[in-house]
Amino acid sequence: MGGAVTPAWAWGGSTGRSVRVCIVDSGVERDHPMVGRVASAHVVVEGDDGRPRTVPSGSGDVCGHGTACAGIVREVAPDCELHSVQVLGERFTGTGDFLLAGLRWAVEQGFDVINMSLSTTHERFIRELHELADEAYFRRSVIVASAHNSPVVSFPWRFSSVVSVGSHQEDDTALHLYNPAPPVEFYAKGQDVRVAWRDNCVTRTTGNSFATPRIAGLCALILAKHPALTVFQLKTVLYLTSANVRATDPAHGATPTPAAPVITPAPPPRPESGADPVGDGLVSAHGAGRQAAPGDDGQRPDGRRGSPPPPETQPEK
Repeated sequence: MGGAVTPAWAWGGSTGRSVRVCIVDSGVERDHPMVGRVASAHVVVEGDDGRPRTVPSGSGDVCGHGTACAGIVREVAPDCELHSVQVLGERFTGTGDFLLAGLRWAVEQGFDVINMSLSTTHERFIRELHELADEAYFRRSVIVASAHNSPVVSFPWRFSSVVSVGSHQEDDTALHLYNPAPPVEFYAKGQDVRVAWRDNCVTRTTGNSFATPRIAGLCALILAKHPALTVFQLKTVLYLTSANVRATDPAHGATPTPAAPVITPAPPPRPESGADPVGDGLVSAHGAGRQAAPGDDGQRPDGRRGSPPPPETQPEK
């Protein structure tokens, strides 16, 4: 790739400018202080023929989850171009048909990075979802997908054509790790994360959902500096720049290998007492905000209370 692959080579000086990132989620609240400008917003709705279709939207975010993801991407890649397509509803869930329609639209638009902090466990959607993931891969649109918070088989994060992400429990928000024991490929900060929320609020939350946009933002930084990279090459850059991969001298023919594990992935988040179940949706988000404590979190920037985020939710049953 034109020299030693280091963090400085990969994204040093990059702000994500000119890279188009799409958040496939619950929508994104426009002009939130932690999100900034949203270049376009769309929503999947049921058409007159009963089939889902994607149309422009002005409704913002219905539950806060997408805004949280968008804010993290903006934090990592402040000058990227953010877009949104809403496929989830108020209880952090949606249907597989809506997920497919929203993802298909995002792939057709040719976004550079597509963040998916959600998945489905239902087998009837797997084949079409896999085809879409492969189409994105060959179009050079990188799908960054969240691993499920529970030890269940769900998709699309288990497809090799996407970048799959779980969360570690270290304090360093810039730290990303390679996982030598797939199917999860990379870990990023996703525990006790301060995030944007709906109604101009902020909160603290936990889940693989919030590790995923950190890697999506990192992909935006890399692609802004190296726009010709394929998804395969981008994955290689993420691997070579992981904190637990030993740097070696390519002049001597050495191959980088994962270092002895020193950091363990975070345990799955557990619902707090009294948490609402996700419901019977076919697609679920991988992390939701918990009740904000009095003080900074849960406050509007002007000091007034905003609509509080919901309690942390259980993964899909």
